[in-house]
Amino acid sequence: MNNVYLNLGSNIEPQKNIPQAIHVLKEVVTVQTVSSVWETKSVGYDGANFLNVCVLIITDLQADELKEKILRPIENKLSRVRTENKNSPRTIDIDIVLFNQTPHNLETWHHAFVCMPLAELIPDFVHPFEKKKLDEVVKQNQEWIVKREDVKTL
Repeated sequence: MNNVYLNLGSNIEPQKNIPQAIHVLKEVVTVQTVSSVWETKSVGYDGANFLNVCVLIITDLQADELKEKILRPIENKLSRVRTENKNSPRTIDIDIVLFNQTPHNLETWHHAFVCMPLAELIPDFVHPFEKKKLDEVVKQNQEWIVKREDVKTL
């Protein structure tokens, strides 16, 4: 079985879409734990702020199978529209960030929206590039991020 940490993000009706995505995930894989919800400014364009969470799932699927059989279908179910601009607004974006302790989607690891929710779930994990704990990297970068305790994931 594989331990997989996913980052879920949304800036189109995120209070609805993030809990819905977690609900659908629970129907098809074992969800071990879910971080708090975190709000950040959009990256790569002017748009609504994003809400993000990190989810630990257990699955027997490999990374590519997980993307094709589980993650992309959930994004499609929640009306994710892909455009040429990968940073455009979206109902839901689900990315693998750690697969059995191997970092994925390395281009996102310098953003607080990945590091802070993940740090909540695995506080001693060392950032793959900075070689510091994840919460230290977030503080060092001083990217705006705020915990949204008013948004429930379940």
